[in-house]
Amino acid sequence: MAEIIQRDGTWAFDGTTVRITPGLHRSVPLFRQTYGEVAVPLEAISGVAFEPERKRGRLRMRLREGADPLLHATGGRLPDPADPYRLIVDVDRAGVAEYVAEEIRRALLLDQIPKEPTKTYLLPGPPVPVSVRSSDGTVSFDGTRVRIDWADTSDRVKRATGPRIIGVGDLVQVEWLPNSGYEDGFMRFVTRETSFSKLPPEKDPYALDLWGSTRRDLLTALVATAVTARLPHPSTRGDLAYDEERSHRPGLAAAAAPPPADHHDVLLRRLRELGELHRDGVLTDEEFAMTKAAVLRGF
Repeated sequence: MAEIIQRDGTWAFDGTTVRITPGLHRSVPLFRQTYGEVAVPLEAISGVAFEPERKRGRLRMRLREGADPLLHATGGRLPDPADPYRLIVDVDRAGVAEYVAEEIRRALLLDQIPKEPTKTYLLPGPPVPVSVRSSDGTVSFDGTRVRIDWADTSDRVKRATGPRIIGVGDLVQVEWLPNSGYEDGFMRFVTRETSFSKLPPEKDPYALDLWGSTRRDLLTALVATAVTARLPHPSTRGDLAYDEERSHRPGLAAAAAPPPADHHDVLLRRLRELGELHRDGVLTDEEFAMTKAAVLRGF
């Protein structure tokens, strides 16, 4: 067993798995503490290195492309302190860090782990159900459906559409960009019907506009990862792209099945509410048309 325990967290390697546990100190970002322990199988690792500095160093792990839904969902955009595959090491523990890194590298060599991209996720992602309250609303995922409940501060176009419920089978991908504190971020759920939508995140009823607390908004990556882990692996994206292209070519898309009766009643009620908002001047002509189209797409 090769192990290093630091205030930032713990890495323990037993020859087949690196178990990464975040520290409980207040300096450890909320995202890492919430994401929790990560068990990384040896076959998911591309490399590991210790980067020494004058006052402290860093252990960094590189994973094979396609092995981890977290890295795929966030696209490498996680802030460095929130990266679960990085460990801050005190200068007096540099020798231990080097030993842990060397043990992992030796095992990679002995087991002849390839560096090529994987064809399936080797890490599971966060457990479900998972729910996060962001600056634009609350997003929840139960393993089969995504639900967005808008906040009082959300754009009125979004609030007028009501809660958004999206089945995993309707999703193509999740797009995620963190709130940096200087520029807003977003999390967008891309379906086959909305893949060409150009609505900005603040008005898109399929997107959360992340503009508030960077610490809290970063937790939306939990939902993005949980959903991504249950979508087809990116190695199959070529087939998905072909299917998506077919769905937007006239004559090739299959006719949509009629919605159940209860959905039909909800749709009529929602459209009546939108009509009243439009007549009362709450929604402009442009907002009414855009919102109506979003509601119809949702049903």
